[in-house]
Amino acid sequence: MLKELVVNSTPHETRVALLENGTIVEVFIEREDETSIAGNIYKGRVQRVLPGMQAAFVDIGFDMAAFIYVDDVLDTASHKMYQKFEQDTDVETDADMDASEMESTGMGKPHGSWKASLTPDCSIEELLTEGQEILVQVAKSSIGTKGPRVTTHISLAGRYMVLMPTVDHIGISKRIENEEERIRLKDLLLSIRTNTFGYIFRTQAQGIDQETIKKEMDFLNNTWEDILAKSKRLSATSLVYKDLTVTFRAVRDLLANEADKLVIDSREEYDNVKHFLKKLMPDVNLSVELYQGRESIFDAYNIEADVARSLRKKVWLKSGGYIIIEQTEALVAIDVNTGRYVGHHNFDETILKTNLEAVKEIAYQIRLRNIGGIIIIDFIDMKKESHKEKVMSRMNTAMRKDKSQTNILPLTELGLVQMTRKRTRKNLTRTLCEPCFYCNGNGHLLSGKSICHKIYRDLVSEAGDIMGNRFSVKVHPEIAQLLHGSEKHLIASLEKQFSKPIVIYPEPHYHIEEYHIFESLVK
Repeated sequence: MLKELVVNSTPHETRVALLENGTIVEVFIEREDETSIAGNIYKGRVQRVLPGMQAAFVDIGFDMAAFIYVDDVLDTASHKMYQKFEQDTDVETDADMDASEMESTGMGKPHGSWKASLTPDCSIEELLTEGQEILVQVAKSSIGTKGPRVTTHISLAGRYMVLMPTVDHIGISKRIENEEERIRLKDLLLSIRTNTFGYIFRTQAQGIDQETIKKEMDFLNNTWEDILAKSKRLSATSLVYKDLTVTFRAVRDLLANEADKLVIDSREEYDNVKHFLKKLMPDVNLSVELYQGRESIFDAYNIEADVARSLRKKVWLKSGGYIIIEQTEALVAIDVNTGRYVGHHNFDETILKTNLEAVKEIAYQIRLRNIGGIIIIDFIDMKKESHKEKVMSRMNTAMRKDKSQTNILPLTELGLVQMTRKRTRKNLTRTLCEPCFYCNGNGHLLSGKSICHKIYRDLVSEAGDIMGNRFSVKVHPEIAQLLHGSEKHLIASLEKQFSKPIVIYPEPHYHIEEYHIFESLVK
């Protein structure tokens, strides 16, 4: 399978698309005015402590305060973290420290990588006080109305390993399955480690030698020392360390492991990537090309149209069926429908084929749109158990390609599949879109007929308070046309009931649901 990274770089926006055999499967977007801050390290100031939630707000210099939970707080006084780790450090939990977890954020997340339990006598008010200055790293950028989530458990990702200077832990990616290799890496690290810092080997570490590990350890350790020194010089609410840009994160985490070549349309970024590879990945011989075509690189690779399609609610299947993707504040609902597909054999086979085709498209859309959190999938009801098992088996297989952590529950009696997918950054819709200014994000408007009947009811209700000798109503032109046309019987009945004329005034600047009733006097 040919995998390519296509980078469209402009002074104000960088877009990176991962293609598999020419089909876009993931897209990352970073803008100058709203660059993702995940992975950045700030010197913050505790703004407010919330004992009831065992959390606190931290000012890191943005309009929206950052949020920190008690189990993300390091007791800086004793340099002790109130967490208990599994004794067998080779056993990784589901949140594996791997490129699959880091390509979107550029960082590891130690607070989500072990089974941790808070000690009973530890509370947020014992660890933090208002006005206290603390060093924090952004674990999640702000999403919607939620501010960024931060942690004091700093982690710095390299190509082969992740440094965690606040914990004493050695971990190995679950994707390194060979037990002898896991033991070799652990023993090798223990033999050269001269501190109590934590390290987690990433998938790319498989087969590397001691000298390579030592170089990366020294690089990460020196970076951490620089961060500490800089934090002492800076005042609170300052940026201490800025994580790699989306282009360099893609090069580090995807190019060596996921993609065969990189194509970029900026000479400056092309030179920067070549320098980055020479400095940090000299042993890797990867194809990096400068695109110099006349049309946009995303148009040349047909990516622009694919991104536009990924913003639509309805996605058609090749058979004629379709899926509907609806996003709410708390979850995402996906509905499967047969649409125009009527099948060739029997009803059960038609449903099975539609569901199986939908499985493939759903897995693809979840990954492309970066849908996270709780996801509910409503498959078409199937009677046969064998068909249900086939759909669920195909679903689990399809989601294995997704590098983000997912958990799929069995099919319910109602034909629903409940699943969760780790959310680390905004999904594509939230990144590229905003609520409709016309419907305020409702997605629906009152029909013209409903508005006409609402005006009728309000006229009846307000008739006793209007002292003039006629009614005047200002409405949107489309509503005026209805009241003079197919709904004119409503006006006629009111004029007869109140023995007063009703004059309709079209107002082009009105919202279609907007109208005003007022009295007027005709001499």
